Amino acid sequence: MYIKCWGSRGSIPVAGEEYNKYGGDTTCIQIRAQSGETVIIDAGTGLRKLGLDLPSNINSNYHMLFTHTHWDHISGFPFFKPLQDSNVTLTIHNSRFYELSVKEIIANIMALPFFPITMKEMQANVIYQESDQPTFTIGSLDIETIPLSHPGGGLGYRFSENGRVFVFLTDNELTHPHPGGMAIKDYTLFCKDADFVFHDMEFTPEEYPSKKGWGHSSCTDVIELAINANVKQLGLFHINQERTDDAMDQMVDLCQDIIRKKNSPMTCFGVAGGMEFTLL
Repeated sequence: MYIKCWGSRGSIPVAGEEYNKYGGDTTCIQIRAQSGETVIIDAGTGLRKLGLDLPSNINSNYHMLFTHTHWDHISGFPFFKPLQDSNVTLTIHNSRFYELSVKEIIANIMALPFFPITMKEMQANVIYQESDQPTFTIGSLDIETIPLSHPGGGLGYRFSENGRVFVFLTDNELTHPHPGGMAIKDYTLFCKDADFVFHDMEFTPEEYPSKKGWGHSSCTDVIELAINANVKQLGLFHINQERTDDAMDQMVDLCQDIIRKKNSPMTCFGVAGGMEFTLL
């Protein structure tokens, strides 16, 4: 399983020299299965760069999953270049958010007055695969889902292949139960023995009390979850739009210090745009 981050910023993209290390694009993760399939999680602004990198030929078959459909997770979709190529097949695994299907949501954002080109004018073969099953497969990837604790809900994902596991839980508030969300024990079990977990850690312990209920977690709560779940490597995700590289480095240092004090072998890092990982 190959994993690449094309965007880890939360809420809105940012630019400037103070954001060069971690990047300014919003959520987009690429996974390539050993069987060859490419899976894309979320269509934030990072999707634009991914689209420029992906090949377009008669064998270009891509799969897209969504955690939810807030702006920072969908705003890159109209600028996904493979949509303009008739050689491309894009299968969107169709969940429902706010009682709307992803197909309906995409149709809404790709229409006047929001965008000048509709989905009907795109050349790619777009397939909406409707399913509400909590587990499914894409090629050699076994995929499990879990409801997120976030305003309006959402889905987290656990990818398993040949005994290796990657878990993606962004926009997930562990200590405030949003409607449809799960308890910490459920997220702990979902992350059990994972090789990599990317989890929303937008806030420091000092920042979190004034942001409680916003749908994002404090890094200390996530560290406790990850240690209890025996996670091997923990990635700090959904980086606050105002957190500079220096401030993010300080957050990583804080997390690493907490982990050391708890005598845990787990490693922790900030997930930057462009980071690549391979699980064999």
